[in-house]
Order: sequence, then structure tokens, then C-alpha cells
Amino acid sequence: MTVLILGAAGQVGRALIATAPAGAETVALGRDECDVSDETAVAAAVARYRPALIVNAAAYTAVDRAEADAEWAHLLNGMAPGWIADIARKAGSRMIHISTDFVFDGEASRPLPVSAPTSPISVYGRTKLAGEEAVTAADPDALIVRTAWVYGRHGSNFLNTMLRRMNEGGDVPVVADQTGTPTWANSLAAALWALGRTEARGIHHFTDAGSATWYDFAVAIAEEAAAVSLLRDIPRIVPISTAEYPTAARRPAFSVLDTSVTWGLIGGPPPHWRANLRACLRDDR
Repeated sequence: MTVLILGAAGQVGRALIATAPAGAETVALGRDECDVSDETAVAAAVARYRPALIVNAAAYTAVDRAEADAEWAHLLNGMAPGWIADIARKAGSRMIHISTDFVFDGEASRPLPVSAPTSPISVYGRTKLAGEEAVTAADPDALIVRTAWVYGRHGSNFLNTMLRRMNEGGDVPVVADQTGTPTWANSLAAALWALGRTEARGIHHFTDAGSATWYDFAVAIAEEAAAVSLLRDIPRIVPISTAEYPTAARRPAFSVLDTSVTWGLIGGPPPHWRANLRACLRDDR
């Protein structure tokens, strides 16, 4: 089976390549090989490789920068997924599109099911929601997978930012009043491969198990990284409020996703986020 991975140079794209199952012939295209903002380029790639499955891992993920770059974020996150879905449907290819917990406003206090009302509070969230709507309109049989707090050893993410800050020395202030679920990119990739073997369609939620604040996540990173000698010393991590760390974009205060339906499809129980953090720090892929 030929699988076309768009956005292959990003952390999820790289994880999809690293976790590809036997029998999957992956065609991994980064922006240089296929710019998803160019509808013609996407159509040409699909016509050339004739994939059975297309995984769209391409996105504008610079959450704060998107506030001042809304047009470009909307093109990549809101419009491009729609024409990828349309091209996939016309070619007879199945599509999996990756979305985000940022489509919610963060006002909930319990894990959010797929049916929970969406109400994004940032440009990034609004453009990702627009992408979901565009995909559904173009191909109702497409699969949309919302995830959250994705990290890995490659790319720009919270894990790598914390490892750098912690090795620089001094106190490390981290927000302690936002709650979600850290999710290893390899874990997400494995779930996407598993979902690709099912008949799933529509919107699904996937994260690792459990929940944490960013502060909890940072403390775990320090402890697990020290255990494998990625840190010289464990710094003092200081819990702070969102108000003490202002950013251009607002973040959901609570965005734990209810993943029970997805795990029912691909098998469980799910690994806890801390177990996967430990696995990530021991993994060099």
C-alpha cells in the first residue's frame, strides 16, 4: 500500500516515517517537495504516486506568530486541507488529517468528547477548525484526528525547549494553570497507522493517557531527562500563572480530550503520558 505523507519534515511526519508498519510504501514529502499551499502541486503529487492513503501532517503550528500572520495560517490550516481532501476523494485515496485541541475554548472541566462544542480562542484554533470543516465538506469519508501537546526529540516543541532551558541553568518558570495531555509524536503516529487500518471516518480524538499541567510536564521532563543523563543538574522549576506569562495567543485552560472511542478502535489500555515521555527520552529516532 502506498501512503503519501504530506508535511514529512515536521515532527509528526518524521514520526510517521519512523513508525511505518511493514507493507506500507511511504512517500514522504516535505514542503520543498510538495508545498500544500499550492493546490496544483498537491494534485500533481497525488497523480504521480497514486496513494491508497494520504496523511496530512502539514500545518502552520506557530501558535503565537499566527496572531499576526492570520492570512498565511488560514491558507495552510484552513484552506489547504480542504483541497487535499477534494483531490484525495477524486483520486480514490483515503485521507487522514491531523487537528488539535485548540478548537476548544478551555472552559470545560471534564475530558472533551468529539461532540463537545467548538469555540476556538486563537487564530491558530480558528484556522484549524476551518480546516476540519473544509475536509468534512470536501470528503465526508475522510478521517480527522484531534490531538494535543505533541512533542518529540526533533523539531520545536515543549520538550526540546525545556531541555534547552534546563541546561542553561537557573530557575525555570512554567505555567501551572493550563491542563492537557502530553502526547509523544511516535505514539500519535502509531495511532494514525492503526486508524488507517480501520474503517474510521469523521472526527476522532487521540492523545496519550492521563493529564498534566505544563508545570507537571516540566517536572517530569527534568526527572526523566536526568535519569538518562540529558541534564547536568535538575533545576528549580517554578509554577506560575498564565497571567504571569503573557503570550500573543490565548491557550485553552483545560483541553483534555476524551479518547475512549479511538482507543476502542485501535486497542488499549493507552500508555500514560509519563511512560511515553520516558520512552521518548530513550529513543533516538
